[in-house]
Amino acid sequence: MNSTTTHIVDDDPAVRDALQWLLQSRSVSSQTWKSASDFLAFASRDLSGCLLLDVRMPGMSGIELFDRLRALHCHLPVIFLTGHGDVPMAVQALKDGAFDFLEKPYDDNALVDKVLAAIAQDTKRSAKDTSILLLEQKLAQLTQREQEVMQRILAGKLNKIIADELGIAMRTVEVHRSHIFEKMKVRSAVELSQILGPLAGNPES
Repeated sequence: MNSTTTHIVDDDPAVRDALQWLLQSRSVSSQTWKSASDFLAFASRDLSGCLLLDVRMPGMSGIELFDRLRALHCHLPVIFLTGHGDVPMAVQALKDGAFDFLEKPYDDNALVDKVLAAIAQDTKRSAKDTSILLLEQKLAQLTQREQEVMQRILAGKLNKIIADELGIAMRTVEVHRSHIFEKMKVRSAVELSQILGPLAGNPES
């Protein structure tokens, strides 16, 4: 896992240096990139932090990079730095999932505040992703029969009903129930339902 870093992508070295100095003055770790293609070659879905991205650059534009990162499932929050003529593009990028944009010339404190807000959002997302991963690992330990019993437990069905539906003894249902609670590290059906909440909107669950 990469450490939390604000990545600055801008073709102007003076802008890169100024932004890096500004972030350093507020104790924000940063790394600079002279082109969108350079950053894209480095990017991965496990990056954490924030991306300060110029809209207009030679070669690959900031908007193109943003689209490529989404295709890679890289969820790094993106703050676009725009000239006046680029505002409509930045607004569209917001609709497409960008974190925010700042029009040049921007206020230094406002920029750092947006970066800190983006990092905070990314930290929360990363923690949720980790929680879901751990939950999926627990679920992977369940046998097929335990999964069948668990779905019926979550539906609020009594052991006797579960036994009838699956054609097994009620005692066997009780054993499966005990194993499910042990593997999922819960003590009740209510707690089981609560911890599975984050997977409710996950298409892979």
